[in-house]
Amino acid sequence: MLTSKQRAQLKGIAAGLDPVFQIGKGGVNDAQVIQIDDYLRAHEIVKIKCLDNSMYTASEAANEIASKIGAEVVITIGSKAVLYKRNPEKPQIELVK
Repeated sequence: MLTSKQRAQLKGIAAGLDPVFQIGKGGVNDAQVIQIDDYLRAHEIVKIKCLDNSMYTASEAANEIASKIGAEVVITIGSKAVLYKRNPEKPQIELVK
């Protein structure tokens, strides 16, 4: 569980990121979930965009993906969502306490 300070720190990092994955009309599929999990293992933070033709909102997609891979939803704004998952072996982001 992220504290408000950690969430604010991750929001600041995510502000400079472009969306790496897009959720389209096909919704969230297993292949995307695996790719996002692999990406998080390397980078720990990812920004996802839900396209206009998607049947999912950004919040719904982020919650579904996060529950499948054990990540945390940092924030959802409009059509974008940010997920965080700490790499236990090689942490990239040092969170504040």
